[in-house]
Amino acid sequence: MHYLTELGKYSSLLYQALRSSTEFSTYRKNLFQELVKVGYDSVPIIMLTGIFTGSVMTLQSAYQLQSAFIPLSTIGAIVSESILIELAAVISSLVLAGKVGARVATELGTMRVSEQIDALESMGFNSVSFLVVPRVLAGILMFPVLYIVASVCGITGGIAAGFFSGQVPPADFLQGARMYFYPWNVIFGFTKMIVFGFIITSVACYKGYFAKGGAEGVGKSTTDATVLGCILVLLADFLLAALLL
Repeated sequence: MHYLTELGKYSSLLYQALRSSTEFSTYRKNLFQELVKVGYDSVPIIMLTGIFTGSVMTLQSAYQLQSAFIPLSTIGAIVSESILIELAAVISSLVLAGKVGARVATELGTMRVSEQIDALESMGFNSVSFLVVPRVLAGILMFPVLYIVASVCGITGGIAAGFFSGQVPPADFLQGARMYFYPWNVIFGFTKMIVFGFIITSVACYKGYFAKGGAEGVGKSTTDATVLGCILVLLADFLLAALLL
């Protein structure tokens, strides 16, 4: 029964956010700020994640495919396709669940327990439109952009790791990447990031918006938002793969 109540409150918040999405003048300024926080501020950690993901994937693939009968271009194909179709989206989203999701839940949770949200509503503001809508929209819009950053950095990291380790020349890596490149994989990655961005930000907004219990409650809502966001990202990843591949 508790989980059904939580699902009902979450669905109600999303419904209010959907209805409030037409009030662009209310959240215009907040939306721009959130686009910067979600997108621009996350670029360094996403670049680092992508580079090391691609590097490790290349070294492990080269280790497992040590054979005179397997061309080196195969490593480039495996690494690039794995990054585009899975790793750039999922690993980046798990990192963003901790960075973006935790921040959103903490901000809204602090505003809730300090009665700032109640003050906004008493002044006639639509708190959902002012606080929730811009954060969810920022996630939907900026997560695909971060996917591009993660993919480019992942493939670049793979090329660099192969070159400096002496196991995969850049020309062979790129040959395999081009040979087995399918545009649908990029579209699939974009689709996943849109869904993941919505899940992470909406769950974080829900947990923060309904936080209670002072500082301890804010901490609990932040933890719940991060953990639940990661679990739902993995579940959505499986469902999207089953439906779209």
